[in-house]
Amino acid sequence: MNRFIEGEHRGQGTLLPELLDDYVAEDNPVRVVDVFVEELDLASLGFGSVHPAKTGRPAYHPAVLLKLYIYGYLNRIQSSRRLEREAQRNIELMWLTGRLAPDFKTIANFRKDNSKAIGKVCRQFIVLCQRLDLFSDAVVAIDGSKFKAVNSSDRNFTDAKLKRRIAEIEANIGRYLAELDTADRHEPATAQSKRVRLNDKIAAMKSQMATLKEIEAKLIETGETQISITDPDSRSMITRGSGIVGYNVQTAVDAKHHLIVEHEVTNNGSDRDQLSGMAKKARAAIGTTTLTVIADRGYFKGEEILACHEAGISALVPPTKTSGAKADGRFDKADFIYDLHKNEYRCPAGESLIWRFASVEKGMKLHRYWSSNCKGCHLKDKCTPSAQRRVSRWEHQDVLDEMQRRLEQNPGAMRIRRSSVEHPYGTIKSWMGATHFLTKGLERVATEMSLHVLAYNFRRLIAVLGIPGMLAAIRAYARFLQRFSLLWRLPLLKLPKVSGRGQAASQPFLALHN
Repeated sequence: MNRFIEGEHRGQGTLLPELLDDYVAEDNPVRVVDVFVEELDLASLGFGSVHPAKTGRPAYHPAVLLKLYIYGYLNRIQSSRRLEREAQRNIELMWLTGRLAPDFKTIANFRKDNSKAIGKVCRQFIVLCQRLDLFSDAVVAIDGSKFKAVNSSDRNFTDAKLKRRIAEIEANIGRYLAELDTADRHEPATAQSKRVRLNDKIAAMKSQMATLKEIEAKLIETGETQISITDPDSRSMITRGSGIVGYNVQTAVDAKHHLIVEHEVTNNGSDRDQLSGMAKKARAAIGTTTLTVIADRGYFKGEEILACHEAGISALVPPTKTSGAKADGRFDKADFIYDLHKNEYRCPAGESLIWRFASVEKGMKLHRYWSSNCKGCHLKDKCTPSAQRRVSRWEHQDVLDEMQRRLEQNPGAMRIRRSSVEHPYGTIKSWMGATHFLTKGLERVATEMSLHVLAYNFRRLIAVLGIPGMLAAIRAYARFLQRFSLLWRLPLLKLPKVSGRGQAASQPFLALHN
């Protein structure tokens, strides 16, 4: 092998043992994981076995298993069995855990038994970012995305699907019985084998029918609209014209540094009721009194926007396009101008639509307006096929009108939303692979999502500050807490800004607070 770079012979001994630390560079992200976990107060966060019992077999320290999980999710290793193998052969993990190699059951039980504590670690990381003044713009984008559960669509049932399956089985049984009658007219040897095969199929169909009847009875008993067999908490949801059985993950992403400041896992497939709740949680997470939230038209709901307004949160949500008149080529409601002082609308023909009465529909007070001059109007064909064109106005319509004015003043808001909140979903789903969630149940799935969010935020902060800057920030914050004997969640006290390659990321940002 002349003229090639040659390695050492496998049987070659060394005079002195090499240090494991020599294999981990100073700018390796694993060092950030080590420092971050070491500076956490795991007992106050709720981790079990922080203080070991005096008797019994010694356990692994929670810090070791937490480091193992954070490293795994940073490197797309989410399975407990794969983490077990990596701990035995991965030099970075050997350095991180001190050559400890827990078995897969111990690793899986740690995630299962410390779900709430792991969620608090995820929030703790956001507190660190808050102290570093990374959320100074107070602008977040909110969005939801559907993630697959371990429950397949074949093991998810609705009332309609059950009736369709039962009808299909009844039709199959009838067809097999007809084939059984036909088989009797064949030769005895052929008829016997065919009868056995058909009787087996009929028995299998009857067994499936009994199972479906049990599921139907359970569906009626619980009062639910659907039931999942493998993962009872998962639900069938519509996404981009198709359906998946899974969970709807809501995130609020900082528009400046693209950090996920808040997230929540739900099994409600609709985003329409999520805006105000996520906005309030995001404001608490970044520690500000004012906040601007941007969301797509799937979040447009008058009650939710009003709740944000009453909470002092400025929302930017484009209205839904559901006008049948505009689709048919007639005048839209936007073509009717409201006069606040007169409390009436002016139509495109210049007529006044005066207030007639108020009613309550679905808990919303609506005012009705129309004109008595519609019958002789020369624009009636372009306006309405009815006797009068009636316009409804919500009692809090002024809140929606004000939001529309803010949207018109900030035409780039939706571009900011897209570039902020959609990239994290694509990144996390790429890390997850085709299977997405590996665990079952809403609580365990939420824990798994917290680890994904924590890993994503780790990557983002490393991109903003760099490894040396992030290490310096964590250590400076730890010294700060030790000096004043504070816990992580005490009121906001700013740290000096840490210099790093993230300074280039702090570009002037579009002011959306006007």
